[in-house]
Amino acid sequence: MNRLDEAHEERFARYVVGARPALRRKAFVLVGDWFAADDLVQQTLITVYRNWERLERHDALSAYTRTVMVRIFVDERRRHRWTRELLQGSLPEPEPATEEMTRVGDRMILLKALSTLSARQRSLVYLRYWEDLSIEEVARIMDCSAATVRSSTSRALRILRERIGVLSTPRRED
Repeated sequence: MNRLDEAHEERFARYVVGARPALRRKAFVLVGDWFAADDLVQQTLITVYRNWERLERHDALSAYTRTVMVRIFVDERRRHRWTRELLQGSLPEPEPATEEMTRVGDRMILLKALSTLSARQRSLVYLRYWEDLSIEEVARIMDCSAATVRSSTSRALRILRERIGVLSTPRRED
């Protein structure tokens, strides 16, 4: 390995150390599972590493890395549709009992509702509302038109509202 290679390796290693925690949290929003999020981050970092020497601005990689991660997520889900998890009627854990846990319960309901969306819909909601990107930026990342982003996001939000309503309605046991 020559000096140039070592310098690239060192810069990439520093980037990974700084970026991995945030990437893992973002990946969790997409996939809804910490182990799957770790896998998605790993695949993303492998792709970034393969292109590392060609990337011009190593100091501004977050947008590129986010785009890579979302595209890998959508492509992977598209290829493996038959492996989708089956949703069950109830969570294995009991509902949060105390008022301070209300936010945790709300988050669980939201994550469960997000998990029912298609990979593309979930990516649109993530990019638009979690990452707070403009419609044009989302269209560029998702490689579609702004009109498609608007209509698909609107449809995904309608589905989320319906599913959150169903999930948050307390069940009566007779």
